[in-house]
Amino acid sequence: SQWDIIHFNFGLHDIKHVDPVTGENSNNPKDPLQADKKQYKKNMEIIVEKLKYSGARLIFGTTTPYPDDVEGVLRDPGMPLKYNRAAIKIMNRQNIAINDLYNFMLPRMNDLQLPKNVHFKPEGYKELAGKVVARINEVIRDLNSK
Repeated sequence: SQWDIIHFNFGLHDIKHVDPVTGENSNNPKDPLQADKKQYKKNMEIIVEKLKYSGARLIFGTTTPYPDDVEGVLRDPGMPLKYNRAAIKIMNRQNIAINDLYNFMLPRMNDLQLPKNVHFKPEGYKELAGKVVARINEVIRDLNSK
């Protein structure tokens, strides 16, 4: 296979509101989500099937948290947790490793995240990258011990 390990994530863009006519990002809470939870679950099942076909060991990175009050594109409070729960159920059913980036970042948001933003400061990205590398290394050690 071309890849031994694939670390993947979907979620942060699924939970933003979009204009149903133009498909553009929206700040109107009445506009639909890019992918509601039902659609997100369907999408995740399809994505996982396609990724499994690669033969690679898969690692799902949970969606990172963001402040309740976010500037820019409207994202409702608490959505990453709901979507992560749905994704984790799918990953557990499919026996896919999880990298819990959500709980890794949650207690450190004030230090590592930009204010009122879904994005992180440079040191926040450095921390996230370190967590991804550490989780990939765990899976490599696991593969090598078999």
